Amino acid sequence: MSILLSAPSLVDQVHKAILSDIAEGKLPPGARIIQEQIAQDLGVSRQPVQQALTLLRNQGVLRDAPGRGLQVAALDLDHVRHMYDMRAVIEGLAFRKAAQSSAPKPKAKGAALIRAGRKAVSSGSVSAMIAADMAFHDFVYALSGNPMVAPAMETHWTNTQRVMGEVLMGDNNKPRDIWDQHQELLTAIVDGDGDRAEYLARLHIQQAADFMIESLRPVTGEH
Repeated sequence: MSILLSAPSLVDQVHKAILSDIAEGKLPPGARIIQEQIAQDLGVSRQPVQQALTLLRNQGVLRDAPGRGLQVAALDLDHVRHMYDMRAVIEGLAFRKAAQSSAPKPKAKGAALIRAGRKAVSSGSVSAMIAADMAFHDFVYALSGNPMVAPAMETHWTNTQRVMGEVLMGDNNKPRDIWDQHQELLTAIVDGDGDRAEYLARLHIQQAADFMIESLRPVTGEH
């Protein structure tokens, strides 16, 4: 972890740093969370760390450890499926609204995000791949014109990052080429085709769920 500078969103930065370490396997399932060590590593006081840990616990990423303290929760495949089911509905709405919006032409910005995503895949960096995927979806949420979409997706993305990290860190798991799908989604948005945008978005999320869950079965031991 690198030292964090003071900022109004310090709790968010701490939350992001801890989640990144979990997604990249630096804090595997069952790992105990040492609040003082995290504060020292990030160069912050214990207060923002405590708030970030409480948020992660409420989001299901951490759980109470035996005795006292917190530890990284094991992934539950039923929970993962439920999370992706919720994402499919919200994402479908977001992509439909983005296609129907009269926002400035999204083609150039969307194309740049897709190029960045392909570059992230080529780099092999787990954190870069997750960040690129999130950036594309955040872009669409903004295009949708519905200010409730992004907040509604926050907890889902917290868990999605965890799932993506676990899968991408697997020795035998190659990243899916989601960027061809993103290109199709962008085309539907640019064309103003709300029906197709929603259909492709739901399909995109459902296929991601199937891939993630199948990849996670050997990790969790669930059948």
